[in-house]
Amino acid sequence: MSNEFLNYVGGQWVEAKSGKTFPNINPANTSETIGHFQASGAEDIEAACAAAEEAQSGWAATPAPRRGEFLFKAAELLESRLDKVSAEMTREEGKTLPEAKGEVKRAINILRYFGAEGARLFSYQIPSERANVFCYTLRRPLGVVALISPWNFPSAIPAWKMAPALVAGNTVVIKPASLAPLSAYRIVEALHEAGIPAGVVNYVTGSGGAAGNALVEQPAIRAVSFTGSCAVGNALYEKVTRRKVRVQLEMGGKNPTIVLKDADLDYAADVLVNGAFFSTGQKCTACSRAIIEKPIYEPLLEKLLAKTRKLKIGNGLEPGVEIGPAVDAAQLETDLKYIEIAKQEGAQLVCGGKRLTGGIYAHGYFVEPTIFTDVKPTMRIAQEEVFGPVLGLMTAEDFEDAMNLANGVKFGLAASIVTRDITRVHQFINQIEAGLITVNLPTAGVEYQLPFGGTKESSFGMREQGPAALDFYTEMRTVYLKYTQ
Repeated sequence: MSNEFLNYVGGQWVEAKSGKTFPNINPANTSETIGHFQASGAEDIEAACAAAEEAQSGWAATPAPRRGEFLFKAAELLESRLDKVSAEMTREEGKTLPEAKGEVKRAINILRYFGAEGARLFSYQIPSERANVFCYTLRRPLGVVALISPWNFPSAIPAWKMAPALVAGNTVVIKPASLAPLSAYRIVEALHEAGIPAGVVNYVTGSGGAAGNALVEQPAIRAVSFTGSCAVGNALYEKVTRRKVRVQLEMGGKNPTIVLKDADLDYAADVLVNGAFFSTGQKCTACSRAIIEKPIYEPLLEKLLAKTRKLKIGNGLEPGVEIGPAVDAAQLETDLKYIEIAKQEGAQLVCGGKRLTGGIYAHGYFVEPTIFTDVKPTMRIAQEEVFGPVLGLMTAEDFEDAMNLANGVKFGLAASIVTRDITRVHQFINQIEAGLITVNLPTAGVEYQLPFGGTKESSFGMREQGPAALDFYTEMRTVYLKYTQ
């Protein structure tokens, strides 16, 4: 079969035991199939875990700076293919080409960042109360780790899971989302070409039900890092914690942007458009709730509508396109379902809200960027994650009211405020229930060198990215060494 992409197990590119594949479809043009990927099952997962377990001791014994060199080489290879890999991401996930190119560059930076961590991997030397006793700590890898990545950042998230796991001395089995497996494939391909030892990295594609469940149930797995939906993450938690396997979950968000009455309204509108609609709203950090002080509500709404209506929607490979399609038919259906729910609950549709069909939209999953007014905190549109380009506007009497609305959900991933009031800025930072806090910036748009994660139902476990990422992938050992007898 042409354009068939294989699993990577024990240093070899191999077919699934079932002999079956599944298609990777372009959501902007469903008549185009990007490739066929392996429909893996339990046998394939067992083989990948066995290969990782066999390679573990040798990889852990490899000096950490040497482990980092493989990441540097992979980054160089990926950078040399930037245009190709970016275009592939746009074709398989739908995001615009500039967004895809930015994400691949981010993946490259992540590989280099953690490659450099191989020369550090900091531990501590601590003074002892006793004479002639030297006390210090050591980082040790956990062993074989399972990595389950989503479709919305199909290059950056596999990179930020694999890179710290590998440089810390773990071997990995990664299962990317079936909707966008090619981007992760390209990173694994680069690691292979960089010469990483056989079995250190293993890549297996397949459904969450078949491959994902088998992966987290493997006895060899010592840690699981998952990014995806709350329902799947919570079920995964129940499975793996019974075996005392370390787990890290990054899940949903219902992220607010508070706009206070002293804000520059043009700037605030730009912040809201960026946070709510770029990447088609398909970010866990996307802004889905705008909480606006009443004195500026009407003039800000006018500017927000004008900017949103100018957004160009289409195939992300086309120049000038700012909003791509939903990733698949199911996500499009979810978007449209929540738009109908919002209308039924009494929210006022003031912009968008329809599927785009015909012409350039005939073969894609396109939905208009959508804005609702008169959103009440009890509405589902104010409480539940849509994961699409749908923004609900709420009014606040004052700052305290705005904070109550912002914190009044089960999620706590990202939150932002637009204001010139430095007192309110610090009050917001201290009181907001979120792990990612931005001021005069969109809720979405994080950097790889800083910790990533939320609170409440959004996240569980140690942080990803930045130096904190190494804490999840290592265990700390403490040494007391008396050097006289």
